[in-house]
Amino acid sequence: METERLRKHIDLKKMSKEDIIQEYINRHDTKEMLEGVKYYFKKNDIKNRVIYKYDNMGNKEIDEDAINNRLASGWHKLLVDQKVGYLTGEPVTFNSKEENPEVVDSINDILGEDFNDILPELVKNASNKGREWLHVYIDEKGDFDYIIVPAQEGIPIYDNTKRKDLVAFIRWYRLDDGTEKVEFWDDQTVTYYEYTGGGLVLDMSYEVNPSSHFYWEGQGYGWDYVPFIEFANNQERVSDLWFIKDYIDAYDNLTSDSTNTLEEIQDIFYILKGYDDTNLADFSANVRRYKAIKVSEDGGVDTIQAEMPINSLETFLNTLKENIYSFGMGVDINPDKLGNSPSGVSLRFLYSFLDMKASMTERKFTKAIQALVWFICEYLSIYENKVIDYKDITITFNKSVVSNEREKADIAQQSKGIISDETILENHPWVKDVQTEKERMEEQKNAYPSVEDIINSNIDSNINDDTDGDEGGEEPEED
Repeated sequence: METERLRKHIDLKKMSKEDIIQEYINRHDTKEMLEGVKYYFKKNDIKNRVIYKYDNMGNKEIDEDAINNRLASGWHKLLVDQKVGYLTGEPVTFNSKEENPEVVDSINDILGEDFNDILPELVKNASNKGREWLHVYIDEKGDFDYIIVPAQEGIPIYDNTKRKDLVAFIRWYRLDDGTEKVEFWDDQTVTYYEYTGGGLVLDMSYEVNPSSHFYWEGQGYGWDYVPFIEFANNQERVSDLWFIKDYIDAYDNLTSDSTNTLEEIQDIFYILKGYDDTNLADFSANVRRYKAIKVSEDGGVDTIQAEMPINSLETFLNTLKENIYSFGMGVDINPDKLGNSPSGVSLRFLYSFLDMKASMTERKFTKAIQALVWFICEYLSIYENKVIDYKDITITFNKSVVSNEREKADIAQQSKGIISDETILENHPWVKDVQTEKERMEEQKNAYPSVEDIINSNIDSNINDDTDGDEGGEEPEED
């Protein structure tokens, strides 16, 4: 365990707090994180390719004149965007186990519309880097807020035993003017540093340093937890690129080399016979100018033009493409595979790999959002005197599943009376929020009575009319 080894190293050297922070920063490796980001923006390894040649002395040197196409594919971006759209294309919905809509409204009000934009960013960044961080805080106005902290800026410090509890967090970042800043957070306070003269010193721009997490009525408080939430991509905290990089690189190399070859074989190679003393530059110039060649009796000119093995190339590229989709757990939306009107079964099979990959991220993100809800509930209890149990809130990812809607609607209709109406609503293709749909149905029922209600109302009215007629139809007996 890296953290445990580092702690033992620190204990042996009896280092200061600043030295400890610097030791963690020195060991913070961001290479693999940034590699996923590079490939997302098509800065693949092929972009750095150099072609070499050997001179007459056998020395290796860069060939500046060689055709060197460097075609970077967008496979990684395609697969990441597929997962982002599939998992967070629709907003996440919050519900209350106790069916308390006011609690849900409070959570939604705090998160605001920004959360629907931030969550896809978290999924994208975690897919590229393996993890991303969300920092929660209370701003100067006393409002709850949150920001994304890039994984390359965040250094978590876990406990010695389970490596589950976050005991401290280091944020290390650089401003636009080149100034390096460092923040050290624990469960109660934050200490601000900056690099001055090559060393880590307290940041004098803060009046109170260290300071509390937030202030209420002039009194400083801590969350009792480190206010950083990890949004992990998977259990291993690795990017989606980790599993397909070799295949993407092979695809890039093959397409780039093929493009080089295509450009090279457009030229005709001349074989000169009996032209030993002819200057090749003059020969080429004469061919271009006069479109003719004068030869001696024993001389002559033959031409050769290279050809590419197109069929073999196409077959291998298709193999690489299938491997990228399979090992990247994506969806090949080729019309030949989808057909004109695919059934629900075939669509579920087609999306099965993507669903598995997204479900792994969903589990990690659900746990992270639960932690975010805990911070919100704590804020509401302090600033608005509302007591909310964060465990009462349920989180639902509304996956953008491509489905045969007519087929699902028919199944929902046929399930009436077999399963509960709420389960039918949850699985109906047109229902995004069950609670909202139930409220709409209740409003519709009150505004427009059903046919059954009208019939029952008429029956009751006729019964009352008959009863009234009987009571008034009897004449009084004469004495």
